[in-house]
Amino acid sequence: MRQKLERLASARDASEQGGGAARLAAQHAKGKLSARERLDVLLDEGSFVEIDRFVTSRSLAEGEAPIYGDGVVAGHGRIEGRIVYVFSQDFTVFGGSLSEAHAAKICKIMDLAVRNGAPVIGLNDSGGARIQEGVVSLGGYADIFLRNTMASGVVPQISAILGPCAGGAVYSPAITDFIYMVRGTSYMFVTGPNVVKTVTHEDVTMEQLGGADTHAGTSGVAHFACDSELACLQQIRELFRFVPSNNVDDPPRGSGRDPRDRREESLLDVIPDNPNKPYDMHEVIGRIVDDGEFYEVQPDYAGNILVGFAHLGGYSVGIVANQPAVLAGVLDINASMKAARFVRFCDCFNIPLVTFEDVPGFLPGVTQEHGGIIKHGAKLLYAYCEATVPKLTVITRKAYGGAYDVMSSKHIRGDYNVAWPTAEIAVMGPKGAVEILYKKEIAEASDPQAAMDARVAEYTEKFANPYNAAARGYVDDVIDPRDTRPRLIDALDALRGKRDRNPPKKHGNLPL
Repeated sequence: MRQKLERLASARDASEQGGGAARLAAQHAKGKLSARERLDVLLDEGSFVEIDRFVTSRSLAEGEAPIYGDGVVAGHGRIEGRIVYVFSQDFTVFGGSLSEAHAAKICKIMDLAVRNGAPVIGLNDSGGARIQEGVVSLGGYADIFLRNTMASGVVPQISAILGPCAGGAVYSPAITDFIYMVRGTSYMFVTGPNVVKTVTHEDVTMEQLGGADTHAGTSGVAHFACDSELACLQQIRELFRFVPSNNVDDPPRGSGRDPRDRREESLLDVIPDNPNKPYDMHEVIGRIVDDGEFYEVQPDYAGNILVGFAHLGGYSVGIVANQPAVLAGVLDINASMKAARFVRFCDCFNIPLVTFEDVPGFLPGVTQEHGGIIKHGAKLLYAYCEATVPKLTVITRKAYGGAYDVMSSKHIRGDYNVAWPTAEIAVMGPKGAVEILYKKEIAEASDPQAAMDARVAEYTEKFANPYNAAARGYVDDVIDPRDTRPRLIDALDALRGKRDRNPPKKHGNLPL
């Protein structure tokens, strides 16, 4: 027995060496952690349990020594005591390339995650498909894609891109719920700079083509761009303060330290007297949520809308908010897609939605129309209509046109809709409305400007306020801004037992 145990210890030690000391040193020289070091940072200390450590490649060349693990470390561990399934690609072994055995290990982890109702986290650092295995490695990718799709909406799926991720490899992270990248060391692209230059004659660096800031700020593929691997892995841990382990569990509760009945005096000074003057919606959110903590998602993309997680009276909530400080908070293609994806995630995982609304409408222009603002805007509308979680809406200022309908209005099953006294709920802004309604009258007036001003004042008094909507029950109440926090928490209490469901169907046809 002792001899067998010695052999086991030797084999376990060999499995932890990866591609060897030289390759590990090269990994560190690039500012990157090893596959196992990453798991040590991500998971609670001592909680990792490895699976398939002795798996080796199924297509070794004659005389080639097998390397235990075949380029990926897989297993389960805990984050703040909660079980998560993980795989961490090892770039020191065959460049982290995906082989048949490598893919099988990942698939096993994903199957276990779904079966046991636990999140799955992939730490990606791979040179792509293992060329010498040919179509077998491509089949491995497809096996993973299928599992990503089947797991979607069942357990949270998180991808960290901690090195190269190219070709077919990019589509697994793309299906997952959130993608984290690291500036300077992680890249995602379907085809690399050399192929781009050959085909389109464009000169572009890896960073410009598929770096963290490119995908976090321009393409919207990534949700977070971090300055280091340590920061990236810590941010993933933070995410699990807000999201549940699966689609039947409740989201985790917050600390509950912040008084539930706290009134916030400073909210009286946030909205400018001039309705055309911007303000930062972060200031509204920060004053209302527990301890001022807002875990913002995609902060660098489509800044005219804010999405992210917070706790409110201890409840985990998803926040969607127009941002008047960027493009006046208008809805455009990018903002619509960003918010729609977030709304659907929250609905998948039983996270109530809180919407802060100040929206002048959809962005006009040829670029937007030709880019498909109609179908992309419809994605956000569809997402809100489809959602059955508790939906709370606060109209802080403007709610104009179709955008009023889209932003979780009462008409699309909003559960609790309130407005501040500063709210303007109308088809359009007073000036635009008057220019259409009284065009002839103003043109024929002896003093057109005075006539315009009089009609604008009349329209503002009649329509640009929350009371018409309140009179029809389209908002449940007009509230003192200082009471927003306690009123929302009370609504969340009342909606804890909400039961709502959509008509039975295979699935809807989202306007993609």
